[in-house]
Amino acid sequence: MSCEGRDIRMRSAYTSPVTDRPSTISVVIPTMNEAVELPETLRRLRDVPEIGEVIIADGGSRDETVDLARAVACRVVDCLPGRGRQLRAGAAAATGEVLLFLHADTWLTREAGRAALDCLGRPGVVAGGYYKVFRDPPSWLVRGSRAKCWWRLLVAQRIMADQGIFLRRATLEQIGGVPDVPLMEEFELCKRLRPLGRIALAGATVQTSARKFARLGVLRTYALMWRVTLGYYRGVPLEELQRWYQR
Repeated sequence: MSCEGRDIRMRSAYTSPVTDRPSTISVVIPTMNEAVELPETLRRLRDVPEIGEVIIADGGSRDETVDLARAVACRVVDCLPGRGRQLRAGAAAATGEVLLFLHADTWLTREAGRAALDCLGRPGVVAGGYYKVFRDPPSWLVRGSRAKCWWRLLVAQRIMADQGIFLRRATLEQIGGVPDVPLMEEFELCKRLRPLGRIALAGATVQTSARKFARLGVLRTYALMWRVTLGYYRGVPLEELQRWYQR
């Protein structure tokens, strides 16, 4: 399935956040050569009863990512690379009442689906994410990530992509879909969501990989993240930030 010609269109009129509890979740995972990490992530998703489908939005993997996904009945959407573009294409193909954007190396617990639906059922909540911890942290410097999730939401009203981000389909349509950006898609998404209502943390914790810290080193990774984040707030073009991030 190609991402061409598929889109989520903005609603013409504002609708206030609803408070009824939704019931079905579509998970959208952007991938690029994730054959190592993806199988365990998918295995854990199968244990979450509220998840009705998993969509792999693949940006051109050259390993076994797509074959592994299809072998366990995931729906695969082929698209040009770029996390925002991939998430947008995956969301357009989803059928669930709630969309959960998840990294290929982030593991959900069995209760994560129920926690997300309960979170969206709170008055005024338009989107949310999970608390996060790193698996096998290479240094004590990356510990305390669960508390950082709470602090980041309190100060910046923002959820990081590796925490998982969930929202109702109707809300995503209202803001015009996932921003078609090469990087910082969670920044742009949360910025568009804040005027509509609250962003909240669900009562569940996910585990995500510390592989970038292990590969680049903890201090270098944090320095890169801070440089890219400060560049974003200074108005550096996203294409330039992507080059920084991929060096």
